[in-house]
Amino acid sequence: MSRTARVGALGLLLLACLLVTAPARIIGWILPPGQVVMQGFSGTLWQGKASRVLVLTPAGYVHLGALDWRLDPWSLLLLAPRIKLESTWGNQALATSLVLRGGADLDLYDLDAAIPADLLQQFMPVSLAGLFSLQLNPLKLREGLPVEAAGRLVWQQASWNSPTGPVPLGSYAIDLSQAPGAAMVGDVITLAGEVLARGSVQLDGRAYGVDITVEGEGGLDPRLQQALALLAQPVEAGFRIKLDGEFQPAPGRGADL
Repeated sequence: MSRTARVGALGLLLLACLLVTAPARIIGWILPPGQVVMQGFSGTLWQGKASRVLVLTPAGYVHLGALDWRLDPWSLLLLAPRIKLESTWGNQALATSLVLRGGADLDLYDLDAAIPADLLQQFMPVSLAGLFSLQLNPLKLREGLPVEAAGRLVWQQASWNSPTGPVPLGSYAIDLSQAPGAAMVGDVITLAGEVLARGSVQLDGRAYGVDITVEGEGGLDPRLQQALALLAQPVEAGFRIKLDGEFQPAPGRGADL
């Protein structure tokens, strides 16, 4: 082997060693700037961990807690990094396989998430309890908005924390589907409980629509009736919530660290 070939082989070997041992913090160069905030790195670029992660949503930053990842090195050759993620924070959990398409364009596969309902209080002026679980495969986002999806959202042991105490509701599910180029639609069903909900939700770009009827087998709690009367229309056995509008883009801002 010529000297030039030996030097070239040695250079490639050194480059491979550097890539294999690349520190985990380099993952921050791959992720969309401002979309994800990560701190407390350990491990390597290909298999690492961050002790604190925040993700920007239309309603602001959401804390994911500690995050473990595995990066497929071959996906970098296609300029579409594929990363397997697992995060935990208390009873909040997330697992998915993520493909970065650039900017706010993402593909998520085998998404499995659990989110405490009280987390929504950060974004909505209402206090809820229970646990949301979400399974989607796939969920494809373009410019931060869904363009293809299939799965189910479940709200288990739901309750509303009224000013005078908790009001038990039940357990509910929304079966979600979205064909490429179409709106996301969801069928609302009641799984258990005396407060019955049925209807549909829709999201088309930033435009949303909600049409849900809420009834009670033995009548609704007076506190719940009073709250629903502020945003719903009375019907024979309960209330009909019919809303439509458009989400506004979240203003650019830094994470509240």
